Amino acid sequence: MSQNLTSEAQIAEAIALQTGHRYYDMSEIDIAPDLLALVPGALCRKYQLIPLDLMRGKVVLGMLDPTDIIAIDDVTSLTDLQVESVVVAADALHNAFERFLRSDEELSDLSEQMGESATSTAGVTFTETLEEQDADAPVVRFVNLLITQAINDRASDIHIEPGEHQLTVRYRIDGVLHEMQKADRGIQDGVISRLKIMSAIDIAERRRPQDGRLSVTHEGRQIDLRVATLPTVWGEKIVMRILDNSGQVMAMSDLRFSSINEQRFREAISRPHGMILATGPTGSGKSTTLYTALRTVANPRINVITVEDPVEYRIAGVNQVQVNNRAGLTFAAALRSILRSDPDVVLVGEIRDQETAVISIEAALTGHLVLSTLHTNDAPSALTRLTEIGTEPFLVATALSAVVAQRLARRLCLRCRSAYTEPEGVLEALNFPHDPSDPPQLYNAVGCQACSGTGYRGRIGLHEVMMMSDEIEQLVVARATGTAMRQLALQQGMVALRDDGWSKVAQGLTTIEEVLRVAV
Repeated sequence: MSQNLTSEAQIAEAIALQTGHRYYDMSEIDIAPDLLALVPGALCRKYQLIPLDLMRGKVVLGMLDPTDIIAIDDVTSLTDLQVESVVVAADALHNAFERFLRSDEELSDLSEQMGESATSTAGVTFTETLEEQDADAPVVRFVNLLITQAINDRASDIHIEPGEHQLTVRYRIDGVLHEMQKADRGIQDGVISRLKIMSAIDIAERRRPQDGRLSVTHEGRQIDLRVATLPTVWGEKIVMRILDNSGQVMAMSDLRFSSINEQRFREAISRPHGMILATGPTGSGKSTTLYTALRTVANPRINVITVEDPVEYRIAGVNQVQVNNRAGLTFAAALRSILRSDPDVVLVGEIRDQETAVISIEAALTGHLVLSTLHTNDAPSALTRLTEIGTEPFLVATALSAVVAQRLARRLCLRCRSAYTEPEGVLEALNFPHDPSDPPQLYNAVGCQACSGTGYRGRIGLHEVMMMSDEIEQLVVARATGTAMRQLALQQGMVALRDDGWSKVAQGLTTIEEVLRVAV
């Protein structure tokens, strides 16, 4: 399997042939809610099975192991129905779990149990009881389900927020927060203490913010979570950033650059030296773009070193340095040491101050390829930001090769999107490129089970790639405004963020509303 010599479906067909059971193709299946209700979600996950059909008093169970007698007996006694077991592919079963079996109901039941338990153990410190908990304890199962459901929902962050009367759980999915669970405030201390213990955070300290990290194994792969606590008036809020390494292994084509933008970006990273900046707000995918560029240029013949705060994704073959301000290992200090370590390519997590900016630019001028990020609204603003920080304009003009500004818009769910035609007046007002005699076919978000009713599934990048030219260099040295540099860059062929968004709307990849939400 690791070498892609066989598919999950082929393995399932072989098991069916070996055991004498029928193979069932789940690729296009849609399971009715009343059929799913026959077998609890917890039991489905425990035994890796799902009900597929009901006919003449017999339930058809899709299973990875159709000979699992214990699982079949449990379902038989629970449903009082005969069971026909069929073989399904592992990846198809996991997709069905993601689409049809959510943990919301089970989480509600567990929160009720924990609320009752908290009432009965009033006066006993939770710290004492935590050490006695096992894998079946309600708080352990509640926390595990929260994390599992977030991973299945493709969430990037889990927010656990205490309130006056309730504990609220929200997931950030495709850049937008969704409320997933409300529980009684009585379970708050138990959930927060459990997460702090898992993350090696001091549970006795509740007055100051703390950071930690934990790892979980989900469907055979290890996933790290970066945990941050924040004291609020109603208790400690916890935010967990989900760091799925497997989801970050991206090729350049996965970034969905337009052809001209990809050509420009590849040209910039193929140079032996110079600086490339990725700009945009927090959560706009800057790090993913730079990691992808690193993977594109990295090979055994060059030395690649990064300095990050924090190191979120581990990359094989790359030397990654974690900033530690308490120990004096700042971006600038680490960068000085890195330049004495014979690097070819350097990634600086973020340029925050004059010292880091100057050292990075000097590294680009002395024969290194330097990649970094900066918080600006568009690509030309990066040039003025660097000079405002205190870097000499002539150094910025000479060192910089390209600037990539980007945003992330939600990608339309292809299963449920709906075609429509936008009125001519709206397109004109938005400066949407079109032929009035042949209105473009656009798409609306609708919502289905595959996208959890949002109409969107995944995200797509909108990019603005500005290459340095002699004329732009002259404007930088003359300390021209960002507006003047932007006008010149557009004249020289730069595609604006919103225009790149309109092209992706025309391709049916996202919506006008999404582009307007993320691109100014």
